[in-house]
Amino acid sequence: MCPPWKDGSRASIVLTSTSSMESPASTWLLKAEPDSRIVKGKDVKFSVDDFEAAKTSPWEGVRNFEARNLMKEMQPGDKALFYHSNCKIPGIAAFAEVAKAAYPDHTAWDPEHPYYDAKTKQDSPKWFMVDLAFVSRAKHFVPLALLRFIADSSATTPPTELEYIGEAGVSAIKEMDLVTRGRLSVQRVSEAAWTAIELLANNGGWDELDLTPPKKKAAPKKAASERASAPRAAKTKAKTRKRKAKGSDSDEDGDDDYDDGWSEDEVISKTTSSRRKRQATEYQELPPTRRRAKA
Repeated sequence: MCPPWKDGSRASIVLTSTSSMESPASTWLLKAEPDSRIVKGKDVKFSVDDFEAAKTSPWEGVRNFEARNLMKEMQPGDKALFYHSNCKIPGIAAFAEVAKAAYPDHTAWDPEHPYYDAKTKQDSPKWFMVDLAFVSRAKHFVPLALLRFIADSSATTPPTELEYIGEAGVSAIKEMDLVTRGRLSVQRVSEAAWTAIELLANNGGWDELDLTPPKKKAAPKKAASERASAPRAAKTKAKTRKRKAKGSDSDEDGDDDYDDGWSEDEVISKTTSSRRKRQATEYQELPPTRRRAKA
């Protein structure tokens, strides 16, 4: 999942898969960053222009277990959507094809590579990559805002401008992980969703639609007396929710394609350790009388 650098190497990009539950995965959506971003002195950008110029590109740099596992399912000839991510206007920019099945990602062993992983060994590779071949640009760039507009609508039928996707297309888009999970780097979607995206890319017609998402209503403020009586534990919980919101599954905030090389057991261990530290902190914040009672 990596863009080519000017020196011939490539950077990280994120990826998403596409397939129905009833049939083998054969259609995928892979994300790339079209804007410059420097990691370890390397520019990791990979736009549709870069992809078209490269023709065929190894998709290295994936450091997420779920993304890796789905890449290992890819087979030559599988179809793919090329998606601009982590940019001002994210969306589907081109069509591609899997040219080579998954093989060990050797960049994980290169200390100079932006996504070097010291915990993986050549005799027991942890990360894999595929080769993707550029097929064609989307006649009409399909923005994420459009897909969210369709997904967030309460209507089961498309607006007049998009009636060509039909009710099946609307239903399929509403179920796409791209709009329900956002930052997930590899996703499965239905064949119906692929067909709807293809129709959108070929036909366009949404220029007159207002794709601006509605503003969320602010939560009513609590009275001063009510806020003062709220227990400290509730305040701590609110802070936790706020921190989580900042790292929510929003495509504009980036993609979950790098997990520091942690194993599943390490993730559980770190989570448990953090919870214990938080509980210890909350205990220290209690008044002395309550602290003794709690002990």
